[in-house]
Amino acid sequence: MKSAVFGLVSGALLLAQDAAAVPGPAPSKWVMKTENGQNYACKCHPGDPCWPDSAKWRRFNNTVNGNLQVHIPPGAACYNTFEGPFGVVNTYNEAECQTVTANWYDEQFQIDHFAAAGLWTYFTNDTCRPTTNPSDSCTLGYYGPIVLNAKKMQHIKAGVDFARQNNLRLVIRNTGHDFLGRSVGWGSLIINTHSLKDIKFHKRWMGGCGYSGPAVTLGAGVQAFEVLEKANKLNPPKVVVTGECATVGVSGGLVQGGGHGPFTNFHGFLADTALEFKVVTADGQFRTASPRTNSDLFWALKGGGPGAFGVIVEATFKLFDDKPSAGVNLDINLSGSTDPNAVDLFWNAVGIFHSYSTQWVDEGLYVYYELGTMGHNLRVHPFVGIGKTPQELAALLQPMFNELNALGVPYTTSNASFPTFYDLYNAMFEAEVAGNSALTGGWTLAREDVEANPAAVVDAFKKVLAAGSFMVGHMWNAGRGLPQSQWSQSAINPRFRHVVDKLITIVPVGGNAPLNVKAEAQNRLTNVVDKALRDASPNGCSYVNEADPFTPNWQDAFWGTNYPKLLNIKKKYDPEGVFYAVSTPGTENWEQIETGTRLCKKL
Repeated sequence: MKSAVFGLVSGALLLAQDAAAVPGPAPSKWVMKTENGQNYACKCHPGDPCWPDSAKWRRFNNTVNGNLQVHIPPGAACYNTFEGPFGVVNTYNEAECQTVTANWYDEQFQIDHFAAAGLWTYFTNDTCRPTTNPSDSCTLGYYGPIVLNAKKMQHIKAGVDFARQNNLRLVIRNTGHDFLGRSVGWGSLIINTHSLKDIKFHKRWMGGCGYSGPAVTLGAGVQAFEVLEKANKLNPPKVVVTGECATVGVSGGLVQGGGHGPFTNFHGFLADTALEFKVVTADGQFRTASPRTNSDLFWALKGGGPGAFGVIVEATFKLFDDKPSAGVNLDINLSGSTDPNAVDLFWNAVGIFHSYSTQWVDEGLYVYYELGTMGHNLRVHPFVGIGKTPQELAALLQPMFNELNALGVPYTTSNASFPTFYDLYNAMFEAEVAGNSALTGGWTLAREDVEANPAAVVDAFKKVLAAGSFMVGHMWNAGRGLPQSQWSQSAINPRFRHVVDKLITIVPVGGNAPLNVKAEAQNRLTNVVDKALRDASPNGCSYVNEADPFTPNWQDAFWGTNYPKLLNIKKKYDPEGVFYAVSTPGTENWEQIETGTRLCKKL
């Protein structure tokens, strides 16, 4: 909406900040607070004396070529007014409201809005959703108030410098494909990197690091579907390791969290395939990170935590030959059955299905499934056989089908074959839905635990569903196709190399729910839902991009023995804590106080 343009609403911004420009001693860049007997030094937020005055914002906006915007949530078009931290703006626009309402649950629509919460709205306080009553209240909630739409590296540098110099909370936002609220932050300056869309293919990588094969350099804003489409047109067709979801930003949070997907069985994580990064660090310096230059930073960016060590401008990854592939879908749904034995039959079927997990990943299969989305239902959409014929895939799955048939389990199934994995990817993987509110957790199941006690795994699944949650599973083995000598070259938790199933748990809860309801949902996720999985697989770990940030001993859960090294690298490149993302290296003493708003460090 035009009223969101920085220049058009800057009048309200100027009025709000001129008070900070009165003569007198310069205010401290830290805001001192006390809560529950704990003293804090807090970042500078709107309304604080240290918040930059209007002249500073104007100069900053000029430096970034007018690419600053005051953030107004997309749903504001359905309200008469938006009540933001810098004043009240008239926002109602009937045509735009209809567009927002029609597209609210569309992932790409949310992604393309410069600061919306691309997936879950929980961490925005579920504010300013589309409405049919324009007189309702629309506020900013926990969204950041000002966004820099970075169009080039110099804009990112200017944004990092401005945040550091003025001690502002800084949020790095690419696609907003984020379950943990790292793309939003109350009172923050958001640097949006989604416009950095350059794609450059290399027939032979000449950057050293012992690799001379094909590669691709991706701007931070490139999404998976964009690079996969272009790589498929090469001769022969190529692929890059990426997630099952086509809308993720490859060079941003995905690689910094590790990045798992259908090719993980063959090449490990996306982070394992990284060759070089161009990155702006906390001191505003533009650095190259590779095995030969800033090698410690290079290692940390490969799975060491999203938004923790710098802002990636571009990254280079290995390319691999695409292959003919086969896929199979499976649906088991006993949630509406009147059979008194239906529940036991369902869980027996789940036990049969999961008992083959180790065999399937050893054969290179990737299995994406949902459990409990409609009660007692299992959706496998799909089993993926990369480089396999339909006959080969069928032979690997037939033992499972034989057991299901012998037990009398009702199911439906379908299969297809494709000339490339890319064709399967487009045909068989389903788009995710955005705009809902939920808490996300998760855990992985280690091979040794699955093999030693498969019944414990099924019992854990039962507890997850009984607690009002449901799960999304991803069967793969990140150590299968990657030489063991290369396992330690990325910062991801070493325990991931023994994982056979990575689970996401979801607990629906409204972001605008009462605080006691939110607290109960968080406790249930941490201490009931995910605890059941942790107990079933004590040798498992947690994936930082899709997890409960309040997982006990999160440092070990996310990074294991790699954490001390990551903490030292964080202190080296970001000693002042310019970059903050919840439960990433170096955030132990940071907390969001005052009902999850103000970002502060403990004193």
